[in-house]
Amino acid sequence: MLALVATVILYTAGFVFLYGVIRFAVRHAIQDVERHRREVLLAERRAALQERTFIQENAYLAGG
Repeated sequence: MLALVATVILYTAGFVFLYGVIRFAVRHAIQDVERHRREVLLAERRAALQERTFIQENAYLAGG
């Protein structure tokens, strides 16, 4: 009987632990995706600004 009770408790605790680990991993994965999305957006803005600046400084290359 004691073995059965211990098995049920460990089994339940294992599922609770597994749920917590999966939830932790998913939360961090979502944060990584959001951070990467911000970095890509900033890189695009920086590239557009550099291109605009380059064209303004070198208008003869842009045909202007």
